[in-house]
Amino acid sequence: MTMQPSDGDAVPMATLWRVFARIGVLSFGGPAAQIALMHRELVERHGWLSEAVFLRALSLCMMLPGPEAMQLATYAGWRLRGVMGGVIAGALFVGPGALVIATLAAVYINFGTQPLVQAGFLGVQAAVISIVLQAMRGLSARALRQRSDWAIAALAFVAIFAIGLPFPLIIAGAAVWGAVRGHADTGFGQGADQGTQGVPLATSPVRWAMRGALWAGLWLAPLAALSLAGPPVLAALGWFFAKLAVVSFGGAYAVLAYMTQAMTVEHGWLDTGQMIAALGLAETTPGPLILVTQFAAILAGFGAGGPAMAAAAGVVALWATFLPCFLWIFLAAPHLERLATAPRLSGALAGITAAVVGVIANLSVWFALHVLFARMGGGLGAVPVPDLASLSLPALALTGLGACVIFIARRGMISALLICAAAGIGVGMVT
Repeated sequence: MTMQPSDGDAVPMATLWRVFARIGVLSFGGPAAQIALMHRELVERHGWLSEAVFLRALSLCMMLPGPEAMQLATYAGWRLRGVMGGVIAGALFVGPGALVIATLAAVYINFGTQPLVQAGFLGVQAAVISIVLQAMRGLSARALRQRSDWAIAALAFVAIFAIGLPFPLIIAGAAVWGAVRGHADTGFGQGADQGTQGVPLATSPVRWAMRGALWAGLWLAPLAALSLAGPPVLAALGWFFAKLAVVSFGGAYAVLAYMTQAMTVEHGWLDTGQMIAALGLAETTPGPLILVTQFAAILAGFGAGGPAMAAAAGVVALWATFLPCFLWIFLAAPHLERLATAPRLSGALAGITAAVVGVIANLSVWFALHVLFARMGGGLGAVPVPDLASLSLPALALTGLGACVIFIARRGMISALLICAAAGIGVGMVT
């Protein structure tokens, strides 16, 4: 017996294109809003997925690296029309946002040095501080349920902020701890047996391995070709974002600190202000927030070789970041029931999620220091210490405004970005 995508012939391809294009265009507001939109379209409006299947698929996608909302769309497309349906659904979820990001990056490159535009971006950067804090608060409410979770989050913060341990190492340690704890708490053997009873495989092991090899080849072969015969900066960007795609558990915020450090300090592709602006602009677009990688790559490519290199770098970033999402889904989706209930995987995810809270706390502190202070006065080990004399009062005021908009007025992130950008321009006009 084999598991096939259900009702594959019942959904015309034109309808699938139309529905997932609508989802892609309207997918503003981050993962929670995007998942709610897909639930409304796929479960409530069209009835293509049952409530139980939707929730199990969401659980699976949260266990995988990469943007869970994009992977949920890919799973739904696979369930409806097989691999081609998954490719269409995933591409349509990312495509509209990628077009907007490319446009915003071009505007930033051509006009970002003008004084009033810089003043507007100061407002955007100030708003980003509160947006990241809001994300951390929402995640911590879901992830930190036990004392051990709080301990993992605190250790992760200290490890990345004070010691400077690499993000992949922190995630690996949290996953191992969570898997061991999950095994001890639930009794993995019994849970695994119960979770796999009656769950059929999609294909034989040989076909499954061939499918994995095909998608892994599609993902990595172009990067290998760039290493052999392409511009060095494109190869370096491609491999960097491919590595980022493997460790991007917990959403884009979790990897931004690692990404910022690598791109600004290790490689010198961007400065911190550009990274914060990239995040702020990515917040305003539809699609997954990890599209910030495309924006950052475009800026890095432009700095290395002008407009043509910028366009190529954006394409490389999209390929390296999002191709593995299809690999994970097409390998894992046929085993949904088993993977969604496996205690070791669930425990590892819980450990990673707790650590991500600490990593995002580090990100908020990092951004705040670099927005509010023009200079760092040295450091204590890996801890940056700001030069207090370089405090920017306009940035401090705009940061307070962003906090009021988000936490007191309870407006959305796009409203906060627009209000703070307008206030920043106003400040720039009078100073």
